[in-house]
Amino acid sequence: MSLALQAATTARFWAKPNPNVGCVIVKNNRLLTTGCTQPPGEAHAEINALDQINHQADGATCYVTLEPCAHTGRTGPCADA
Repeated sequence: MSLALQAATTARFWAKPNPNVGCVIVKNNRLLTTGCTQPPGEAHAEINALDQINHQADGATCYVTLEPCAHTGRTGPCADA
């Protein structure tokens, strides 16, 4: 979770009005990727991280600093991903 919090700080310059969110994906105690919220209208942290591994996260654990969204706004729901 501390790595996810670090990733979230990266987004503090461009995330507004969205919250700064960080995401870390781990599998078999190995870090696969990290992601953070992109500028408004672009990928949220979860999607940013999943895109980096081509959404190949079967069996992995995802640590996110904020509950994934479940609504459609400028982007689709992260919870579905």
